[in-house]
Amino acid sequence: MQVHECVSFILLKDNQVLLEKRAKDKEYDPSLIAIPGGHIELGETKEQALLRELKEELDIVPTSYVHLCSLYHPTGELQLIHYYVVNRWEGKILSLEADEVTWYFLDSNPLEVEADKVALAEYRRLSSSLDMT
Repeated sequence: MQVHECVSFILLKDNQVLLEKRAKDKEYDPSLIAIPGGHIELGETKEQALLRELKEELDIVPTSYVHLCSLYHPTGELQLIHYYVVNRWEGKILSLEADEVTWYFLDSNPLEVEADKVALAEYRRLSSSLDMT
């Protein structure tokens, strides 16, 4: 089975995380509440994909980010999602691809994708030791 690599970004602000309601016309996980992200294109590094996807999906440029973990997500295709924590960026967040983006408190858990739930739990577990400088 072919593995499709993706990046997802956990944006943080004031003890809140930005989540998206995926567009209903998306091929995979339509209308679900998820951590935003997208596929890595041929020839891209994970970091290049992160920068491109943040610009395409939210119209921002990260100024501080760190790789958190990588998890498999079996959907209509087998995805290997590389999760990044982003706590500083330039630009105003716009929802360019999702139906909507909303800030949620970290202790709430409206996520509907299991890999995203695990990634957010991993962030909570490691948050004090992550180097976000």
